[in-house]
Amino acid sequence: MKKFLIPALALTAGLAACSNNAQDQTAQAANAIAADASATTANAVDDVSAASDRALGSAERSLDNAGARMDNATDNLDVKADRAGDRIEAGADRAGASISNGADRAADATGNALTRAGNAIKD
Repeated sequence: MKKFLIPALALTAGLAACSNNAQDQTAQAANAIAADASATTANAVDDVSAASDRALGSAERSLDNAGARMDNATDNLDVKADRAGDRIEAGADRAGASISNGADRAADATGNALTRAGNAIKD
């Protein structure tokens, strides 16, 4: 224990023997170190804040772009669905016309056959 007390007493005696000028310079150096540490911390906080803002801005742009792509895809899907509906409608119209024409031809053929049959019976 004596080994630790002797250097500690010597250090205390040395500090007590320091002049006011040396103590002032030591205090100024400590203040400068504290100011540098404070400035470094403030810069680090600013850097983290700026990096966070950039990251959030990038995420926001990514979400906006994804939303725009989804809107475009939905618009394209609407256009394709409309075209498909138009094609189905046109096909149904053609099928209906074909059925109607076929029925008309069948009615005409039946009428002609009945007329021929009636004429054959008359003769």
